[in-house]
Amino acid sequence: QLQLVESGGGSVQPGGSLRLSCVASGFRIDKYAIGWFRQAPGKEREAVACHSANDGTTKYSDSVKGRFTIARDNDMNTVYLQMDSLNPEDTAVYSCASEFLLIRQCVLLDWEYDTWGQGTQVTVSS
Repeated sequence: QLQLVESGGGSVQPGGSLRLSCVASGFRIDKYAIGWFRQAPGKEREAVACHSANDGTTKYSDSVKGRFTIARDNDMNTVYLQMDSLNPEDTAVYSCASEFLLIRQCVLLDWEYDTWGQGTQVTVSS
């Protein structure tokens, strides 16, 4: 059974940092693109970042570019999302997702991903 489990969420003050983890089980992530997405209350799900399996390319949404960093550790079967300079607009449930993809780079489109984690809450407030 393919499974993704996120952790690392929590409450932080504006300007703070958090590191989210996404651990995969039931498959090896080295052949999978991994994406991070978020959904705030009353809003649609938004792509945050993705990490390609074929060439290691990373992509970020404009809203997080320069503040968030996605990285993978294939040996640990884990993908991380380092979030710095957090602001209240970053408050959301963050989920990771995977897509078996070796022929091209990852994309910031949620319908491309077929296995999802349950999400972890990130709250940024003073």
